[in-house]
Amino acid sequence: MDEKTSWIRRRPTRAVKVGPLQIGGGAPVSVQTMTKTDTRDIWATVDEIRRLHIAGADLVRLAVPDKEAARALKTIVKHSPLPVVADIHFHHLLALMALEAGVHKLRLNPGNIGGEAKVREVVREAKARGVPIRIGVNAGSLEKDLLEKVGRVPEALVESARRHIQILEDMDFFDIVVSLKASDVPTMVRAYELMAEVSPYPLHLGVTEAGPGLPGIVKSVAGISHLLAQGIGDTIRVSLTEDAAREVEVGLEILYALKLRTKRLEIVACPTCGRVEIDLFKAVREAEEKLQDVQVPVKVAIMGCVVNGPGEAQEADVGVAGGNGYAVLFKKGRIVRRVREDEMVDALVEAVREIEAEAKKEGAG
Repeated sequence: MDEKTSWIRRRPTRAVKVGPLQIGGGAPVSVQTMTKTDTRDIWATVDEIRRLHIAGADLVRLAVPDKEAARALKTIVKHSPLPVVADIHFHHLLALMALEAGVHKLRLNPGNIGGEAKVREVVREAKARGVPIRIGVNAGSLEKDLLEKVGRVPEALVESARRHIQILEDMDFFDIVVSLKASDVPTMVRAYELMAEVSPYPLHLGVTEAGPGLPGIVKSVAGISHLLAQGIGDTIRVSLTEDAAREVEVGLEILYALKLRTKRLEIVACPTCGRVEIDLFKAVREAEEKLQDVQVPVKVAIMGCVVNGPGEAQEADVGVAGGNGYAVLFKKGRIVRRVREDEMVDALVEAVREIEAEAKKEGAG
């Protein structure tokens, strides 16, 4: 199942091209992250981008704090397997240098890179090169007058975004993506909901500064998934105080869970209880390790109860349910054979490989 068959009805938005990648306009929700390396260290940054590409990222953002970092972009873009987004603050010359280096997208706020003449210079160059601009509003850096007028509330984020959008629209620039991030999940969610009601532009979702580990993951999932389930959001970034590949992993899992992207290998397993008579944790780990290279979509069930297992996982393509020294192998909820417990994982892997071979044969035919 993917976006075409998911129960989620996506909000229609304007299509924006970021190099070869489309954001919005009905395109699949994309996953992005940001490099943790110093952009000035060209080859460390390129190596990280390559690793993020393998992890499944669709595009990558780089910090550009100074001219040295901006000059590094040309080589990085040349060797990057992913579209590159330049993150610019305060200095319009850095934006111009990034465009000259060939970046595929800018992330900036038009209101904080100088006066109107400087903004026009950046917009004119971005338009000539077909490079979109993401307006990135952050609850932690709202305009002083908005904070004094209404405070750090969702409405203030929306108003800030609309101000910046207006600057670009007044220059006949419409290749815009918008983000309204906050570290507070309810604030972030409501801001995006309000923006979705008044803006045709693609929305980039994220809970900013979500933090490390489980709390950061939970905050990100709570905010991003709530919006995606409403059809809001065209691209996402999970902002964790962890390796960027972990951000990509969590972002993909969000899309898999909502059926907005098809997962090649999906393992469902019972949480275990007092009825379980096998080492289910070990079985799941072994199956994950042996099936990590599966190349076709397949749903696998590993259950610890031979009574309820096949029924509870009847939608799985293949599965096993074990107990009391043996296990049953089943396909689409139907038991096909019985095996010893120590053969359980190998029997499961063999059945998955048969499905994979059949799928490849059909594809070749």
